[in-house]
Amino acid sequence: MPDRLAEEWERHRPAVFGAAYRILGGVADAEDVVQDVWLRAADADLDRVRDLRAWLVTVAARRAYDMATSARARREGYVGPWLPEPLLTGPDAAEPVLLDDTVSTAMLLVLEELSTPERVAFVLHHAFEVPYERIAEVLDRSPAACRQLVSRARRRIAARRDQDGPRATRAERERVMAAFRDAYVRGDTAALAELLDPDAVYLTDGGGQVFAARRPIRGGLRIAEVMTRVGRRTLRARPVPAEINGVPGLLLYRDGVLAAVDTAEISGGRIVAYHRVLNPAKLRGVRRAPRPPGDGGRGATGLGPGNG
Repeated sequence: MPDRLAEEWERHRPAVFGAAYRILGGVADAEDVVQDVWLRAADADLDRVRDLRAWLVTVAARRAYDMATSARARREGYVGPWLPEPLLTGPDAAEPVLLDDTVSTAMLLVLEELSTPERVAFVLHHAFEVPYERIAEVLDRSPAACRQLVSRARRRIAARRDQDGPRATRAERERVMAAFRDAYVRGDTAALAELLDPDAVYLTDGGGQVFAARRPIRGGLRIAEVMTRVGRRTLRARPVPAEINGVPGLLLYRDGVLAAVDTAEISGGRIVAYHRVLNPAKLRGVRRAPRPPGDGGRGATGLGPGNG
């Protein structure tokens, strides 16, 4: 193993993981890329590499690019709405990742609408400031063509953001999510509806593994009614606040076991989109989650499989 890699790997590993996660939208897939990059780097002559971080990130991007076709194919046959695998990004995070707006659930869903070359080029340039000449090597295209890919991606992302409205501040997100959690625990349909935009959409990702709505639920009042009904079927719905994908979210437990992860898009002081991941396979990457409070260390009963 090159001495340089042994000395610097842990410092650059989050960037390797972060690049792969943004491109693939999956924790397990990103971890596979990290292992591949480690093996590739261990066999490489790194003495010729001036910027090891940039080299590792571009190797990760190339491997993620190769994997993206099969990842998209799996999503085409996915049962119900597909959501990115949630990533715990607060102080209890198992996998540190460079944070910016490209790691949020909302942005990952927008990136999913791009072509794979657009997504790779945008992530490398926007999140990691990789020059177009290096991006060209990853995509096997000219620097000018990569510049056009980034430009198209920016236009599409900007159009989507204009459609969704102005982004909320951190303080606004925390306030809305705290109020939502309180209303949800109390089963207050009116209070929930007040926090939801009239045109809000609710997506539940069960992947066919657990019960979940297989189509989006639309309308603030309708969503509030569904959530209240679900809450009444649980003995103790105790969502735990956590930072998920760089924004305030909720971890929901059932018998002390993490059973769902919630995130929301907020604009104008209201929730415009609510995302709930229930698929157990997608919850494995949420490690070292804080214990639910008030249960003597056993965990509280929250929402879980069968409660989408």
